[in-house]
Amino acid sequence: MVRVLMDEVVETDYGQFDLWLSDDVEDDGDIEATFAGQVNGVAGAAIPGRIYLNLGRRSGGSPVRIEAHDGVIPYDAEWEDVVEVSTVVGGQGNCGWTSWAGENGGEFVLAPGPHRMRVSARGRDAGDENEFADEAVDFYLIQLWPAPVEPDAILRVGSKNASYWHEAWGSNR
Repeated sequence: MVRVLMDEVVETDYGQFDLWLSDDVEDDGDIEATFAGQVNGVAGAAIPGRIYLNLGRRSGGSPVRIEAHDGVIPYDAEWEDVVEVSTVVGGQGNCGWTSWAGENGGEFVLAPGPHRMRVSARGRDAGDENEFADEAVDFYLIQLWPAPVEPDAILRVGSKNASYWHEAWGSNR
């Protein structure tokens, strides 16, 4: 069963999209710390309860959909770039998202405990190259389900943009 938590165009800057999955997490502004010890450079989850997503498009609107699932699901071949990370949802289950500097934001609820999160993207290169395009050029699907904590994983790389960020912020730094 799928539950849609958010489905909208996110206006952002610097390609930053943050997920907050615990009331106990403080933002110290250290983005690189969110990627510590990870292989991927797209979804920083080294700090439990906080996820930093690096979108391909630096500025403008990017469609983002967040879904909650009961268990693991297969990923769809339509997505060029796919990574998975683990996180822990805090005791109250209150979660939220925000773009850079709080330009956009919202809230949703998940069951407390460990979750696996898959981030799928297509159009990251178009987003990188067409920052000021009037229409959406990069698209994101975030799927969460209850699961034990595991190391992050890169499942698919199809864009130069994701490849760049995996090398810059990932690679087990």
